Amino acid sequence: MEKPTKKQVLLFYCVEAEELARKIYAQSDLIQLQSINWRSFDDGFPNLFINNAQEIRGQHVAFLASFSSPAVIFEQLSVIFALPRLFVASFTLVLPFFPTGSFERMEEEGDVATAFTMARILSNIPVSRGGPTSLVIYDIHALQVVIAFPDDGAWKRFHKQLDHFPTVVCAKVREGDKRIVRLKEGDCAGHHVVIVDDLVQSGGTLIECQKVLAAHGATKVSAYVTHAVFPKKSWGRFLHTDGENSNKGFAHFWITDSCPITVKDIANRAPFEVLSLAGSIADALQI
Repeated sequence: MEKPTKKQVLLFYCVEAEELARKIYAQSDLIQLQSINWRSFDDGFPNLFINNAQEIRGQHVAFLASFSSPAVIFEQLSVIFALPRLFVASFTLVLPFFPTGSFERMEEEGDVATAFTMARILSNIPVSRGGPTSLVIYDIHALQVVIAFPDDGAWKRFHKQLDHFPTVVCAKVREGDKRIVRLKEGDCAGHHVVIVDDLVQSGGTLIECQKVLAAHGATKVSAYVTHAVFPKKSWGRFLHTDGENSNKGFAHFWITDSCPITVKDIANRAPFEVLSLAGSIADALQI
């Protein structure tokens, strides 16, 4: 049986994702970078232009997005809805971090599930000549270490992917007005334990979990999260410094480059290490 022919892919990208786009380009000779003029009118609304639009007809096209804030989503959606209409052979949207993914619950009347709204928008991207849009979104990746889940939610989402690793599960319990992290199950004594979760915001739960694991005999504690959101530069509480505010509770803190703004902020700052999605995205664009 003949192997399927690999396809040339024209990769467009938003401003925030340029560094990741260039890393993806470096991974494969089958990927060519394309540009967009991200201009604005005087009133601040987007005045966008897809360069060389006439040359992408019949080509496989992809767009690397970063929905880091509501302020940039509209202009990117405008491009995302325009590209498939340019008679392209196929269209792939690469959205490493789905930002509204943690806002899918409606617990009381009046709650708005913004994740559902975003999913409906993306489900209505125009069909290209090759059919519906392919959507690439990243979630958790397994690491070859002892795994700790910071809460029951993380365990429920990911334990089936990691059940071949020794695991430790923490849980949040209420004591009076406080929510405290406790060790629920597993033995971490004498082990290097890595706390694994899909995303981090303030980091408070991770810090409390680290303290519990250390108290139960973990020789070293590290963390891995796929999406390092860190609003208001909350990554600062994890930095290794020589001052009194140094937090060296985490030996390593691995993140991916799904959130470009954070990656720029924490560059060369211990304990953070960035695991690039570039190779994985390059492979996904061949599917």
